[in-house]
Amino acid sequence: MGNTFCLFCGCVAQSSVGVVEQWGRFHRLAQPGCHFFNPLAGECLAGILSTRISSLDVRIETKTKDNVFVQLLCSIQYRVIKENADDAFYELQNPQEQIQAYVFDVTRAIVPRMNLDELFEQKGEVARAVLEELEKVMGEYGYNIEHILMVDIIPDPSVRKAMNEINAAQRMQLASEYKGEAEKILLVKKAEAEAEAKYLGGVGVARQRQAITDGLRENILNFSHKVEGTNAKEVMDLIMITQYFDTIKDLGNSSKNTTVFIPHGPGHVRDVGEQIRNGLMEAASAQVNVEE
Repeated sequence: MGNTFCLFCGCVAQSSVGVVEQWGRFHRLAQPGCHFFNPLAGECLAGILSTRISSLDVRIETKTKDNVFVQLLCSIQYRVIKENADDAFYELQNPQEQIQAYVFDVTRAIVPRMNLDELFEQKGEVARAVLEELEKVMGEYGYNIEHILMVDIIPDPSVRKAMNEINAAQRMQLASEYKGEAEKILLVKKAEAEAEAKYLGGVGVARQRQAITDGLRENILNFSHKVEGTNAKEVMDLIMITQYFDTIKDLGNSSKNTTVFIPHGPGHVRDVGEQIRNGLMEAASAQVNVEE
C-alpha cells in the first residue's frame, strides 16, 4: 500500500517518513501509519521521504600521475536518516547533485597523486576517502552514506591496448625462458645418457673381450692336455682357422649384406692369428705395467 493522504488524514507507508507542517513551518515527523491532521489549526502533510537505500552511479573522468586519462564508475548507496528527515527535506533540493559534486571533488583530488597501477591496486583507498568526506558533509543534511563501491576503472582504449601488449610481451619472454631452460635440461640429460651409454658399452665390450680371452685360454689348455704332442700355438692356429671359416659362413648367410672383398688363403689366416696374438700380448703387458 502506497502513501495516501487527504486534507484531514494521511497514511504513511512502511520505510517512509512524513513531514508535517503547521502554518507553513515544520511541526513534526509522521512515522509509518495513519495520521489525522487539523486543518483548522494549520496542520498539513507537506511531503513524504523514503528511508530505503537509494543508489547513485557516478562516472568520473580524471587523470593519473603518469598522465593517463581514466574513467571511474562509482556507486554510492545512501538513505535518509529517520530522526533527521526534516533536514533532508528542507536543506537539500537535489541531494543527488550534491553527492555527485563531492564525489567529483574528492576523486579528482586523490587520483592525480597515483600512478595507473597504484590506482588499480588502491581503488579501495579512493572509495574510503570519498566515503569519509560524504559522511561528514551529508550527515549534516540528514543523509547517511551506507556504502561506496568503486565499480570499474576504465583507462583510455589506447592505454588498455598498450597494457595488453606489454603483458603479452612479458608472458612471451617468460615462456621463452622456460622453454630455454627445458631445452637446456633436455640437452644435459641427453649428454649424460650418451656418456652413460658409452661407458656401459665400453664395460660390455671389455667384458665380452675378457670372456672371449678366458674361453680361448680354457680351450687351448684343454686341447693341449687331451691331445699329446700339441702346443698352445698350434691349438691357437686351429681355433683361428675355425673362427675364420665361421665368419665367412655368417657373411654368406646374411640377407642384408652387400658385396664384401676379403683376402682369402692360409697365409691370410696366419697373418690374422699373429695380429690377434700380438694384441693379446700387448694387452697383457700393459695390464702388468699398470699393476706394478
